[in-house]
Formats: sequence, structure tokens, C-alpha cells
Amino acid sequence: MGQKVNPTGFRLGKIFSWKSRWFAKPEQYSDKVLEDHKLRKYFNKKLESAGLVQVDIERYISKMRIVLQVSRPGVVIGKGGSNLEDIKKEVERLLNISKDKKDQVKVDLKVEEVKNPDLSARLVAERIVTQLIGRYPHRRAVLQALDKVMAAGAKGIKIQLSGRVGGAEIGRSEKYFKGSVPTQTLRANIDYFEVPAKTRSGYVGIKVWIYKGEIV
Repeated sequence: MGQKVNPTGFRLGKIFSWKSRWFAKPEQYSDKVLEDHKLRKYFNKKLESAGLVQVDIERYISKMRIVLQVSRPGVVIGKGGSNLEDIKKEVERLLNISKDKKDQVKVDLKVEEVKNPDLSARLVAERIVTQLIGRYPHRRAVLQALDKVMAAGAKGIKIQLSGRVGGAEIGRSEKYFKGSVPTQTLRANIDYFEVPAKTRSGYVGIKVWIYKGEIV
């Protein structure tokens, strides 16, 4: 049996940084982790149409900084920043922050645009999920994704479908490659994402690896 490791976790501290960056006392640690989980769950649902790629959370003594990386920042900001203010209020509600609290924590929201959405493993995987749920032929969907990613400037891409692929009675796995994906090279900048697609026949798991080149 091959021993697989998450490509992002494998490179943490080497070329990638943590998505949550803060320090907490042992008795407060579990509460902070739960808060982060609630925030990420909220952002994933709220900003689905904005093409959310990543949420970075940084905590300081009296400040919390949240960086949202999206492909369509206009959807997040809204007209005159109205959407951003609504999101900020909801974040404060989730964190139980009130104006009367003496230990007031200031929430700082920052929106960053993802310049090339076709090089994001998350957006590629979510596009395939939408196509499979809409009964689009899986092979055509994957091959189109391979061509788009390579045309965007990637060095290589690998896509794996597992489960009831194409409505098959028995679950199976299919892998598709284009270019090279050196998963065991630590300096290789590999974007990875996995997500399930609930099709009419059953679940199909989708994994996407995108190799963007080496970080020296």
C-alpha cells in the first residue's frame, strides 16, 4: 500500500505557512480553534459565489486580522463596501464581540484578489463538482480542466476521481495527468484540494494537484 501525505501539510514550515497564525494559553486553545472553525464554515458558505480560495486568520492582543483570498473581490466588498460591513458584523456576532466589552477585539477584514483562478486547485475542483452534479460527462470535464490549467501557466496537474464515477455500480478510481507533479520534492509549489461531489448515483471524491514550479 502506498503511504500518502497531504501535499500542503507536508510542506508546512518549509515553503507554506499556517492558515491560522496565533498563540493561546492551553486553557483557551480549544475555544480559539472552535472559533476558527466556525469562521471558516461561515466564509465557505457566504462567499461561495465569490470564488473563495483561502482564509488566513491572525490574532493579536486586541486585534483579529482576517485575509480573504477570492477570485471575485467585487462580490465580497459590494456597493460602497456594504457587503464587507455586513460580513464584519456577522464575524463579530460569531465571536461574541460586543461594544460594551472592556476587552474589545477589533476585527480587520482584508480582501485579496486571486489573479489567476485557473491556478487554484480549490476553484478547479469546485468547478468539476458543479459539472458532475449537473450530469456533465466526467471525462470531458476533467480534460477541459487539464487544458485550462496548463494554458494558465502551470507546470503540471493531476486530477483523481474516486467513487461512483460516471454512475458506475461499483466504485473505482480514475487518475488524469498532464505535465509533471513532483509530490515528493519539498521545494515544489503544489496547490492541493479535495472535495466530494454528491451526484445522483452517489458520492464522487475529487482530488486536484497543481504544480506551479519550484520555490528557491
